Amino acid sequence: MARIAGKEKEFKIYAPDAKKVSIAGSFNNWDAKKNTAKKDSKGNWSVKLSLKPGRHEYKFVVDGNWTSDPACNNCVPNGMGGCNCTVDIK
Repeated sequence: MARIAGKEKEFKIYAPDAKKVSIAGSFNNWDAKKNTAKKDSKGNWSVKLSLKPGRHEYKFVVDGNWTSDPACNNCVPNGMGGCNCTVDIK
């Protein structure tokens, strides 16, 4: 059986005062502890993930608060009164 290779995608958010940032989404069963971002000296947090082709929904978790990606232009309703950002991987 052939394995579908993932494509690397970098997610970034500017949160200079944050102590912890992670990303949760459809690619990791919305586990806020699984993919922790790293902070640079300017307050930018980033994490690179290998994602399978398709549409993925996600949110950042900044110090425990679920936050939409300010750089994302594509969102879908999440059924909880808010929306999730989406990214399409080809």
